[in-house]
Amino acid sequence: MTGHMKKIYIYTRYERSWHWLQVLLIAILLVTGFEVHGSFHLLGFEQAVTVHNFVGISWLIAFAFFVFWIFTTGEWKQYIPTTKKILAVARYYGFGIFKGEPHPVPKRKNAKHNPLQRLTYLGVAALLLPAQMLTGILYWSYNSWTEWGLDFLSLGILAIIHLAIAFAILLFLIIHIYMTTTGHTVFAHTKGMITGWEEVEEGDIVEEWEQKAK
Repeated sequence: MTGHMKKIYIYTRYERSWHWLQVLLIAILLVTGFEVHGSFHLLGFEQAVTVHNFVGISWLIAFAFFVFWIFTTGEWKQYIPTTKKILAVARYYGFGIFKGEPHPVPKRKNAKHNPLQRLTYLGVAALLLPAQMLTGILYWSYNSWTEWGLDFLSLGILAIIHLAIAFAILLFLIIHIYMTTTGHTVFAHTKGMITGWEEVEEGDIVEEWEQKAK
């Protein structure tokens, strides 16, 4: 049974701006990337390549600013992985949520992400996205491989890896969109990422794993 709710300011203006900018850039990259691979026809091959390359570089620059921001503000602590209560969170999303049970790890200003989110977001931000950016840069700079001593690379294999990561990112987005509907109302989490304010369960208990975020 859910307790009393209170509003807290969780997401800063920069976080919200970065989030929606990333949504837009990734959406464009996915659409143009799949068109380049011949999945459908929208802009035309040459135009799709041009847009894909431009947006890809823009995404890289925006991501660099985000990395700078999290390390200069201390927000990197929000992504420190932990396994504490991770099974309880997994059980909640797989079973408890359908019975109306309260979330085992409510959001707090110093702990915006639950243990499962921390592991997921860290994996995406530290592994998946950088890998996609690296393969994209290598693909884009194919004509310079000989000059850079990268002749040993295979363009075909690189393209397959780049496409596979794109599908992984698409899968993450689908799951992420679904998870945004699991708040106390369908659009509660989405509203929070627009206004910065979220309604969370009242309580001053700080779990042991949350101490790392302070």
